[in-house]
Amino acid sequence: MPELPEVQTVVDTISPFVTGKRIKNIDLFRDDIVTPIDIDLPQLLRGRTIKKIWRRAKRIMFELDNANSFYIHLGMSGQLKIASADKPIIKHTHLIIHLDKQQLRFRDPRRFGGVFWLGHNHADDPNLGPEPLDISAPELQTRLSKTRRAIKVALMDQSLIAGLGNIYADEALFDSGIDPRRPANKLSPEQIKKLTHSIKAVLRAAIEHRGSTLRDYTDAKGRKGKFQKQHRVYHRTGQACVTCGGKIQKIILGGRSTHFCKKCQPRHGAGPSPARNSSTKSV
Repeated sequence: MPELPEVQTVVDTISPFVTGKRIKNIDLFRDDIVTPIDIDLPQLLRGRTIKKIWRRAKRIMFELDNANSFYIHLGMSGQLKIASADKPIIKHTHLIIHLDKQQLRFRDPRRFGGVFWLGHNHADDPNLGPEPLDISAPELQTRLSKTRRAIKVALMDQSLIAGLGNIYADEALFDSGIDPRRPANKLSPEQIKKLTHSIKAVLRAAIEHRGSTLRDYTDAKGRKGKFQKQHRVYHRTGQACVTCGGKIQKIILGGRSTHFCKKCQPRHGAGPSPARNSSTKSV
């Protein structure tokens, strides 16, 4: 599933092509990708101008010139791409937004994503936690102190912190030297401080490398991400740890695969050395 760096990369790629552009027409090939189900999305979008596009959590947010807004969620396999009108329409393309000279196409083979109409309701979703790139260590500590779940599971709770997923939770926990099984409310203030730094450093590095492509993800120009080449633990089961040489382990937490190094992420240890925590800067 595309996570924060992938979604941010898509937003950054799309923005120059759609901001300030008028929507000339809409092709909606599947009504069931739209929520609520009773709205006429083509009628609501046709003739409007896209005023603003931004990311909130894993959502691609659009504001129109009449103050209405909507968002697109990529789900598991969704792709949002800029294409010329003469480019063939690929199977599983569910929505085409015709702009002045380009088309914005939403394709989703597995159909876990969709288009969500918000109308004039610009209030932030109360079910979403703060942005991980903005959260402070004290705020993260307050939120984690309320749950006894494993820290890996807690970090993927979008109501606790919005935008993190499997890849970057694993990478941030490795970078901060924290065992993913450790209860969230048992982390020390120093561990929380390191974790907050690692979350931000890993996400920023991933955005710089246009995200991670493991299967379907590409940016809006069809380019794959490169951060998967920098993964230290995720999807590296049995391979040598880049820090200590031990084998990367894989377990299941909260129904999701979890990758970590037992030596570098001691279950009851005090966390990583400062050298490892700062090493993300060179990723």
